Amino acid sequence: YWTDFIFQAMFAATGATIVSGAVAERIKLNSFLVFTTIFVALVYTIAGSWKWGGGWLDQMGFYDFAGSTLVHSVGGWGALAGVIALGPRLGKYVDGKIKGIAGHNMPLAAIGVFLLWLGWFGFNGGSVLSADPELVSLVFVTTCLAASTGILGAMLTSWLIQNKPDLSMVLNGMLAGLVGITAGADTVSVNAAMLIGLVAGAIVVGAVLLIDRAKLDDPVGAISVHLVCGVWGTLAVGIFSVNSEHSFVTQLIGVLAYGAFVFPAALAIFFGIKATLGLRVSAEE
Repeated sequence: YWTDFIFQAMFAATGATIVSGAVAERIKLNSFLVFTTIFVALVYTIAGSWKWGGGWLDQMGFYDFAGSTLVHSVGGWGALAGVIALGPRLGKYVDGKIKGIAGHNMPLAAIGVFLLWLGWFGFNGGSVLSADPELVSLVFVTTCLAASTGILGAMLTSWLIQNKPDLSMVLNGMLAGLVGITAGADTVSVNAAMLIGLVAGAIVVGAVLLIDRAKLDDPVGAISVHLVCGVWGTLAVGIFSVNSEHSFVTQLIGVLAYGAFVFPAALAIFFGIKATLGLRVSAEE
């Protein structure tokens, strides 16, 4: 059906927009649009074909229901490449110290994340590719509960580490749970979905802090949410899937293959644009 084309187009767009959060506040618009066009046209389509086009990973038995790896970690690898090529925002790392640059409107950020949670029912529910009530209902429940436990995991972890619950971490925990469940939403139990979300929520807090400490400036935590938790969600299929044919080793091979292809490709595109159009806006802008 033609609907599958437009559905896949939205997945491709998602892969590109993940990168936008990581490079926010310092990239030239025209340069980002050029990157997006090349990344989606060449990198995303080749990588996507390995599984969803019946390619070599599909034949090997690699499983990714709605894109923890094919969409989220592909976008996450692109985001990591962009952050490296661009460098940090001015005033972020001063005299070897990390300066937090707070979001200007947390209620608006919360509304945005709730919109994403709602959209994920289309993202994961639509990946059933039919209106099968049994499977769609399972996917809705695993998706929702993973987001919920992602919130809990991030809130408790940030509370333990920072001595207070951190709203920005909680919002990323919600997304972390959603990214984590996306690979196996149709093939894990409800209890496993809750555990996957809980672990994702905890992981994302640590990842945000470690990436900041590595002086990689990712304003919205896109690398932590989409790359780190995308990898976790893909590997979780090999641990929790009710289908005995899903293997942890095969899942790991898939994760490594996508990283080995997408990250260098994205890095090459970004450095190519940097050498020609330039990447950063001026200090005044």
